[in-house]
Amino acid sequence: MKILIAGATGAIGKALLPLLKADGQTVIALTHSAEAETESIQADALDAEAVQDAIRRVRPDVIINELTVLPKHYTPEAMRAAAELDRKVRVEGNANLLAAARGAGVRRYILQSAAFCYSPGLGLADETTPFAFDASPGVAAGTRTYAELEAKAMGNPNLESVAVRYGFFYGPGTWFTKEGDVGEQVRRGQVPVAGGGHGVWSFVHIEDAAAATVVALHCAPGAYNIVNDEPLEQGVWLPAFARYLGAPRPPQVTEEQALQAAGADSVYYAMRLRGASNQKASRELSFQPRKLEWLDKPSV
Repeated sequence: MKILIAGATGAIGKALLPLLKADGQTVIALTHSAEAETESIQADALDAEAVQDAIRRVRPDVIINELTVLPKHYTPEAMRAAAELDRKVRVEGNANLLAAARGAGVRRYILQSAAFCYSPGLGLADETTPFAFDASPGVAAGTRTYAELEAKAMGNPNLESVAVRYGFFYGPGTWFTKEGDVGEQVRRGQVPVAGGGHGVWSFVHIEDAAAATVVALHCAPGAYNIVNDEPLEQGVWLPAFARYLGAPRPPQVTEEQALQAAGADSVYYAMRLRGASNQKASRELSFQPRKLEWLDKPSV
């Protein structure tokens, strides 16, 4: 098949390219600049006419939308500063890609979504669980964006649409590595366990996420949680990550202290986040993610 990737220069795009090529696919990157490690066509995702022209010229069988504008270096402040542009690129870019797909021979549309937007509750969330529209302000805004993106894609009757709801990425090129920003912040004691640390996080290795996206070329349309087998509370994974880094144990702070220091979104992630189940992806995509690499590892 001929596959167009929008967002090919991000962490997931870079992991996806070699897997698609190894799978025998013809891959073209839609890029704002000439940075992609494959054949590319340049167009600003926010320029509807340019996107229309690019897709008309390429005429792909599949579009994979991995568009994001996330800060290169992670801090809560940087995330808040990037939020408006990130939403604009995701929403308008998604709309432009979908509009351009009409009449261009595109049959399948694969969309990056999130597995950390589910409403709090008991047990792991599956793909039918409602999203957390009443979460803290920043989390709720992100949740509305993902819901809007999925609704636009799934509501297109002319496309086979798949939403890959990724967990938090770790591995090469992500923030959650020994060399990454979160790793450095943990070494400095800047990432505390807040309250009881009962928020449940679903991680996924970037290469496992990419492998699942390749399989999504052939699966039934719909949403799939692409997360690891063992979502963990912040109070469990964060100390284990610190041990893996050879860092001091993370400090423990109260909810009030976390709220004052880092804001409501950080408290939500630490205390109310709900983990996601990968049973559907395991069953329908034969998804077999690796175990979180910093569990049960000796300190370095």
